[in-house]
Amino acid sequence: METVDLTDLLSTLVDKGLQAEPGGVTRDEALAVLATSDDDLLDVVAAAGRVRRRWFGRRVKLNYLVNLKSGLCPEDCFYCSQRLGSEAGVLKYTWLSPEQATAAADAGVTGGARRVCLVASGRGPTDRDVDRVCRTVDAIKDRHPQVEVCACLGFLADGQAERLRDAGVHAYNHNLNTSEATYADICTTHEFADRVDTVQRAQGAGLSACSGLIAGMGESDEDLVDVVLALRGLDPDSVPVNLLLPFDGTPLAGTWELTPQRALRILAMVRFVCPDVEVRLAAGREVHLRSLQPLALHLANSLFLGDYLTSEGQAGQADLEMIADAGFVVEGAGTGTLPAHRADVAVRRRGAGTDLPPNA
Repeated sequence: METVDLTDLLSTLVDKGLQAEPGGVTRDEALAVLATSDDDLLDVVAAAGRVRRRWFGRRVKLNYLVNLKSGLCPEDCFYCSQRLGSEAGVLKYTWLSPEQATAAADAGVTGGARRVCLVASGRGPTDRDVDRVCRTVDAIKDRHPQVEVCACLGFLADGQAERLRDAGVHAYNHNLNTSEATYADICTTHEFADRVDTVQRAQGAGLSACSGLIAGMGESDEDLVDVVLALRGLDPDSVPVNLLLPFDGTPLAGTWELTPQRALRILAMVRFVCPDVEVRLAAGREVHLRSLQPLALHLANSLFLGDYLTSEGQAGQADLEMIADAGFVVEGAGTGTLPAHRADVAVRRRGAGTDLPPNA
């Protein structure tokens, strides 16, 4: 792409993003963002960063996952370590008690999380499962009345979203994951339309809709743009962007397609298409963005603190230091509340002048 064309593109995208125009970014414009070169990456991030700051300033919302029931899912989603037939070796356990779940949530809230996400593997909850979750929500809200609770329990049946709402659940997460055209390439036990239906059920009950995608599964640029446009059409309040963790023992094992630069372009595209929506940096950020994680904060205004459902994330304190060092502020924490990072200066005792090998 010529420099003048890039300038025009980014100017158009910023203008649309600052206004959050109805209809917004076109499919061709979104594809053009993904087609930009690594040489243009900082220009793209800076432009998308202007849109992010227009709607969210320098705030970063922290979320904390609690895996209520892990493994043994009957669905065959190819990306998932908890899928039917998975040999990933992840933790497998049945439902946590409300007391156990609340104890797990305590750590995230203490670390600054404004939202606790309660997740359970499976196709969808039974009514008895919904009862369990409602009791857990009650226990968490009793200890942390200010915290938002998001539930992620799979496909919802009639009346279940309403029961969760009445119990104090604020949001419901159900990701679209990839485009409708290629959904059958990542799952055979349900369809794209089933996922759309659950997002709409949650919205119909008055729950805040949280729905996102997974990048790095072998999809094309067109697939990425189409799923984000489908998400925009559903009008969710938050869009998590997951970067595939290709667990050994799953069909997508060994699928390493994302560079840090491509991951940032994907996040920028999502920000341009969904300018005033909470864009959440989710699973895989440490693995795929690596040392470029701080740049992603100029695109995403939300992230998960600490560990994920079946994989470990970077230490929560490292997340807080990263946010502070990049000049951002944890939402709800005010300004100047995060301690500045101070590390002891290490005296060199290896390499030249010693008998120990150098650090190289």
